Amino acid sequence: MTVPTERLAANLGALPDGVELRIWDLRSPAPADRIDIVVPPYMGGSRVLTALEGLQVGLVQGQSIGYDGVAEALPSGIPFANAASVHEASTAELAVGMMIAAQRQLPRFVRAQDRGEWAPVFTESLADRRVLLVGFGGVGTAIARRLAPFEVELTAVARTARTEQVEGVGEIAVHGLDELDALLPDAEIVVLSLPASDSTHHLFDGERIARMAKGALLVNVGRGPLIDTDALVDALSADAMRAASDVFEEEPLPSGHPLWSAPNLLITPHGGGASTAMNPRIARLIRRQIDRMLAGEPPVNIVM
Repeated sequence: MTVPTERLAANLGALPDGVELRIWDLRSPAPADRIDIVVPPYMGGSRVLTALEGLQVGLVQGQSIGYDGVAEALPSGIPFANAASVHEASTAELAVGMMIAAQRQLPRFVRAQDRGEWAPVFTESLADRRVLLVGFGGVGTAIARRLAPFEVELTAVARTARTEQVEGVGEIAVHGLDELDALLPDAEIVVLSLPASDSTHHLFDGERIARMAKGALLVNVGRGPLIDTDALVDALSADAMRAASDVFEEEPLPSGHPLWSAPNLLITPHGGGASTAMNPRIARLIRRQIDRMLAGEPPVNIVM
């Protein structure tokens, strides 16, 4: 098997007998014609997967939950597993942190501190707010669990309507996406954690953003294409809403992009999973895949 860095190799610890580990970033020549498990780099996109063309690969184990762009780059016949179970907690932490930062105007206080200015202001709370979670998979449920102590009024929306039992939260009635427009006007905070797909592209376009309550906060920890960038800039500039986003249609966000100067916007650079929680969790997932494949069992998290 191959992993992209010495650090990840070290995190894996001692491997079972018969498992040979090589370091390969998919940019240099392949170390073998047959590789049972390939772990591509965490950053840099899916284009590197074209390096697998002509190789015999048993499994590609991605390091992200999302896998947009993988189908276009991955050679036919190679199974791909995403990193479900690795980033949910860290991404949920960031989502809650962004809500608190935006509601309590922490960026304003940081700028005042830089100026040496004492600048008190009456801010919005997270407590008692009506929060609408759009997306209720692993990240959405992790956000719900972390919001429970904050005394919010929680509503969830997903592609499939259902009733779900969430540890630490209780039973949640999950609405279908067809109910989103009816639920939006009442929400004070809307959190997006859906994956990118044809069906979710520009889910929040100008028309849907206009359905949000004036001054509501839109938080995106899913994927950038969920939101129409031009519509977001227009709504922020019109002081119609607020936003906090970790993901964008164009990444890295280029210098001079209108979002950098848009009012009422908190930007983080796609760092939902980039925390100290990642390294031990991705190592555990890879070890699990090794054990399953050695036992003749199918890998987990296969998405294509």
